[in-house]
Order: sequence, then C-alpha cells, then structure tokens
Amino acid sequence: MYFQIAGMYPGITKEELKAVTFSPPSEMGQWSYDFSDPDGPQMGTVALPGSNIVASCEDPAVIIGEHFALGVPLPDSLKEPVDLLLLVDRAKKGFSERKFHVVDVPGEGVVIRGFETRGEIPEGSEILGRVDFVLVPWLPCMQKTKSGFMEDDQLY
Repeated sequence: MYFQIAGMYPGITKEELKAVTFSPPSEMGQWSYDFSDPDGPQMGTVALPGSNIVASCEDPAVIIGEHFALGVPLPDSLKEPVDLLLLVDRAKKGFSERKFHVVDVPGEGVVIRGFETRGEIPEGSEILGRVDFVLVPWLPCMQKTKSGFMEDDQLY
C-alpha cells in the first residue's frame, strides 16, 4: 500500500500533517494507481508492507522520524540519526494508554510521544493522531555475528 509522506520529525507542523490526502485502498487483488496532482502540494509517497494494521487505518499519513528524537533504541554503533517510517492514523484523536500520539502542544509545536495517562498531555494540546505502525530499516550493523555453527549462521 502507498501512503503520502507528511514531513520529518522533529520539525513537522500541524498544517503539514493535515495536508496529506488519502484514497481508500483498492479491493484485495486489484491494482492501485497514484497520479500526483500537479496543482496541489507536492508530497512523496512510500510503500509499506501490507498487514491488517496498515489496511485498517482510516485516515493515514506517514511521518519520517529520526530515531534519536523518538527515543527508539538502535545499536550504539550508530552515531547518525536513522530515519524511521511512522504510519499515523489521523482518525484516532482519542487518548489511548501506552500508545504513541502525535500531539500539537502550545508553544512547542508537534511532538510524538508515548503517554501513560491522559494527565501527562500538556493542557491545551490537541491530539492529531496515533502512531499505529513503525518501520525500522535493516542496517548492516544489525547483522548478527557468526556463531561458528553453520546451522545458526545466515552467511555460511
């Protein structure tokens, strides 16, 4: 399935997130086409692997987020930020415990964070959506080392 990219985090604005449009997916087994609107805002698209979570998003948008800014642990050998793909369902504006939300915080802008309770969300904030799916790229530093046993090693 293809989704429009709203922007990069940190730095994405509420307006950029809301500007993304979505066309319902085609029926299973049918092709889906994307013809960009030359008069509309130019936004990239990205393909995500199909799953029930991805297919059930009512109003999806993708945000590219840096793993440091999101607090996602990756191997310590990484010194540069790694871009993660976050699928946000903008239809889910209610609070959910222990879920990551995209929140417009007065004076701070858009933040992506997990909240244990509704009271942790700063007063006057607006929930813009919930992060339903995160795609982490596979990097060479994630390759496990050889164990010495051919049955365990991928590279023998």
